[in-house]
Amino acid sequence: MPVVSKHMSRDLLFVEPDLALVDAAQRMHQRGVGAVMVKEGDRLAGILTERDLLRAVADRFPADARVADWMTASPDTIEPDDTTAHAAVLMIHGGFRHLPVVSGTDVVGILSIRDLMRVVLDDATPRGV
Repeated sequence: MPVVSKHMSRDLLFVEPDLALVDAAQRMHQRGVGAVMVKEGDRLAGILTERDLLRAVADRFPADARVADWMTASPDTIEPDDTTAHAAVLMIHGGFRHLPVVSGTDVVGILSIRDLMRVVLDDATPRGV
């Protein structure tokens, strides 16, 4: 069974909870990522995703909105040695598409639903062709 560490992204974007929501969205756009880790000191405080931003826009967020106002606080996490199957179960049952990967208290990666699809497609590729 494939493990998370072989399929997660290690190129992470971190923001602080008090960052302006618009600035976080701009950073996400510039980096081409769908989620950012929100850290308060050394602690993972939350995750801000495209879905959170969509919800903010739909609710007509105020100009002074901060990341903390719209992030998903205390998100589910997974460890690098867990299986991708376990990650998929967490994502399906939790209804989310990004899962922070933590080792102890350190955020070491992020696993997306796209990453899991690559695992499935790699397993489905004919061998020996």
